[in-house]
Amino acid sequence: MTTLSPENSLSARWSASFILGLHPYVRTEAWKFLTGYYSWQSSQDERLMVDSTRRKNYEALCEMYKKIQPLLENLHRNFMETRNTITYDIQKLYDKDPLGNVIIDKKRLEKILLLSYVCNTQAEYQQGFHEMVMLFQLMAEHDHETFWLFQFFLQKTEHSCVIKIGVGKNLDMLNTLINFLDPVFAEHLRGKGAGAVQSLFPWFCLCFQRAFKSFDDVWRLWEVLLTGKPCRNFQVLVAYSMLQMVREQVLQESMTSDGILLACNNLIDLDADVLISAACLVYAELIQKDVPQPLKDFFL
Repeated sequence: MTTLSPENSLSARWSASFILGLHPYVRTEAWKFLTGYYSWQSSQDERLMVDSTRRKNYEALCEMYKKIQPLLENLHRNFMETRNTITYDIQKLYDKDPLGNVIIDKKRLEKILLLSYVCNTQAEYQQGFHEMVMLFQLMAEHDHETFWLFQFFLQKTEHSCVIKIGVGKNLDMLNTLINFLDPVFAEHLRGKGAGAVQSLFPWFCLCFQRAFKSFDDVWRLWEVLLTGKPCRNFQVLVAYSMLQMVREQVLQESMTSDGILLACNNLIDLDADVLISAACLVYAELIQKDVPQPLKDFFL
């Protein structure tokens, strides 16, 4: 009989938890494993050491930023434009809970986003990152945890949510998937609905976070995406499932691309478990078919 080591047992227990969703009490710690902040094989002592190192590295990056900030302000126009965009985006965030209690610190949020922009040459700041970092700030206790969880999350999801790296590919494969699984809908999208799918890039840039009814639902989907289960690039199956929610309305009303985009933007207050289940059914349908090579390479 196969036995599990303590580390593998931990991984197995948490993998089972991802199917049902993580309890808020363990979410922050579990995310550190999911994103790669901690190794699955690490001991408690090793994790304490890693956390200390990450805190020191974050503080060193903050000191570096203070030193080069005047240079960036004087010589780099892009920096000033990006800083203004970040400031504007953060000011739009609603920072209180239903009882009126302040739940986020906008100054700390701005600092983390600016530091991330300066340190990250590939995933430059894009609108929506402020909403992502806000969720990490709500999850984590310390700024260094918020910063590094966001960095590792971007590394894990760059092929789905970063505009210059993976969003275009996701949209192309979404089109390919629709052509394969739903030719009738695909024909409409090539005709009156031309351009609609390409306009859905915010779904990927924001990792669908504006579609859900609660932060817990957003975290729930992101946790599934981080596991890489049930397949690679599961985010495209999620997008396909969301499009299927408006399919009947689009065809019945013979919508143009503007109408389709409006219908898609009205997909809010979704339940993560319902959407994940729908996407899993799409995957189950895929593996039973003779899938063309581009889809096979992308998903299977």
